[in-house]
Amino acid sequence: MASSRPLFTVKGIVFSALFGALTVAMSFVHIRLGISPVPITLENLAIMMAGAVLGAFYGFFSIGVVVLFLALGLPLLHGQGGLGLLLGPTGGFIWMFPVSALLIGWGVSKIKGNGWASYVAVFLVIELFGSLLLYVTGVPWLAHKLNKSFAYAMSVGCYPFLIGDALKAVAATLIVMPVRRMFPKMR
Repeated sequence: MASSRPLFTVKGIVFSALFGALTVAMSFVHIRLGISPVPITLENLAIMMAGAVLGAFYGFFSIGVVVLFLALGLPLLHGQGGLGLLLGPTGGFIWMFPVSALLIGWGVSKIKGNGWASYVAVFLVIELFGSLLLYVTGVPWLAHKLNKSFAYAMSVGCYPFLIGDALKAVAATLIVMPVRRMFPKMR
């Protein structure tokens, strides 16, 4: 007879709540560029770590709850919330947050070992799904909301952020890899 594991565990819910809170807290670190309605924030660093540490299921759950609470009007991301935020110029980035955490969790779970090759592989997964994937929905939505061309949206919503996002992916990798060594069964 197969044992049935519960869908949610207390440990999973607690860690999900902690990463949700970390996402909210890191969103308050934001810098407005004069050229773009998209701020530089650290919230995607928290999303990168949520997916990599919690795994696909709990990473998605953690960030999905934050986005759900945003939709319900709670002022969670840099003191703002509601459908106005989710349907505003940066909404396309926010919609992809839970999917990003899910794909990071899935990709990182496939990487074994702790050597330099594992560091590089984890970095590539985090960079691909934690920053570049966000542009897939974020930039076209930004172009639509600003009523500008896609090229313009790329120039104000993507290009200025690529180096910073790569640095966040490096930071997430340097944080996640030791956590994986210390808590291999956590995911």
